[in-house]
Amino acid sequence: MTPAKAKAPPKLGAGGRRLWAGVAGPFDLRPDELRVLEDACRELDLVDRLEAAVAAAPLVVAGSRGQETPHPLIPEVRAHRLVLARLLKQLQLPDEPVAATRKAMSTSTAARKAAAARWRRDGSTA
Repeated sequence: MTPAKAKAPPKLGAGGRRLWAGVAGPFDLRPDELRVLEDACRELDLVDRLEAAVAAAPLVVAGSRGQETPHPLIPEVRAHRLVLARLLKQLQLPDEPVAATRKAMSTSTAARKAAAARWRRDGSTA
């Protein structure tokens, strides 16, 4: 699938759409990678919603026995950020889009072939 043809899944929030465009646009992803990206986009939207809820609520709330305790959504935000990080890591995106990576790989392959040709010219059997 070409990057231009990878349509964003329906019902993504603003953060999920930005992530989709930032990854699916410049990178050529396989169908399994597109699925991981979709999960990451939805996870980012969930993190955004949780962060908005925490921002609108007090950081400390009364616990079951009246004691002060952190808002229960705070550990949820942290947990979902970790899930998002794992999904993004699973994509194993290069630092540059595919076109630059392919060029670098072809340059490397060409250099290897040239070195092998020089080696053979020197009289070695490679």
